[in-house]
Amino acid sequence: MSPEPFTPVIRPRRLRTTPAMRSLVREHTLRPADLVLPMFVREGITEDQPISSMPGVLQHTEDSLVRAATEATERGVGGLMLFGVPKYKDAVGSGATDPGGVLNRALARLSRELGDATVIMADLCLDEFTDHGHCGVLDAEGRVDNDATLGRYREMALAQAEAGAHLLGPSGMMDGQIAAIREALDVAGHLDVGLYAYTAKYASAFFGPFREAVGSSLSGDRRTYQQDPANGREALRELELDVAEGADLVMVKPGLPYLDVLAEVAAASPVPVGAYQVSGEYAMVEAAAANGWIDRDKVILESLLAFRRAGATTVLTYWASEVAGWYRDGLPAHLREFL
Repeated sequence: MSPEPFTPVIRPRRLRTTPAMRSLVREHTLRPADLVLPMFVREGITEDQPISSMPGVLQHTEDSLVRAATEATERGVGGLMLFGVPKYKDAVGSGATDPGGVLNRALARLSRELGDATVIMADLCLDEFTDHGHCGVLDAEGRVDNDATLGRYREMALAQAEAGAHLLGPSGMMDGQIAAIREALDVAGHLDVGLYAYTAKYASAFFGPFREAVGSSLSGDRRTYQQDPANGREALRELELDVAEGADLVMVKPGLPYLDVLAEVAAASPVPVGAYQVSGEYAMVEAAAANGWIDRDKVILESLLAFRRAGATTVLTYWASEVAGWYRDGLPAHLREFL
């Protein structure tokens, strides 16, 4: 004997019946201004160099950097995060503090070309500039010397501020880095230069393609200073410290594998919170799309909405300029569910 049909009284599907209804009750949206474009500028090249593990991402010349940055700005991205790839490296990362070094020279040019039309950000870390590839200077036993590194970060911060950066992104995960940098900036009169702290940066395998992008010289790993992927609670301790030391924004990196951490940081933070959709996340989507396994454009937008849903104010993503262009020009029909 068949059971009697059951008629539900509560029907959440009523709010999903049409695109207009879904749009009316949508909790989170995405804007070009929510996105930050990471960019790489490489010294000693005369034309763009493709990054094999990150299809579509380039190591720029200074000229191509300006063109791509201008295009992204015109499309409405919220900001640009710049990384330098020097031709020469040494043990203390001298190129990071040289006003004529690749990163500082590029920052100065972007500042001249774009002014305040976008937010110009600079990665503040030594790993691209050291011959050993670590984020700080090493002691006599080959360990990263936290306090000696802070001195180099202070010098690097001044060089970047003087080059015209609006926001500095200390990403080395040294204890006390925000306080040390903030003091150096304030004493030098750079009171308006902000700090976008890499508050919870994990020792992640998802950073793999990035090492190609910056020509990393790293031997070994960064587990003595980047966070253990098994830990979530210590991110809140890092948040408390960074805010107390003067961070203006904070960040969780990587992104999708750490949405739980992002949500907890966003719930606790008194300052805006960002997420970095890192190179490995980008590479996996591009590879799967190239094999026809996923709808690339929908996955990109869904992933970006996931960051917003978890509490991110801003998202650093290598798709920032492309996605901003979609919104500026009008999303194609198959993507309009993301409006």
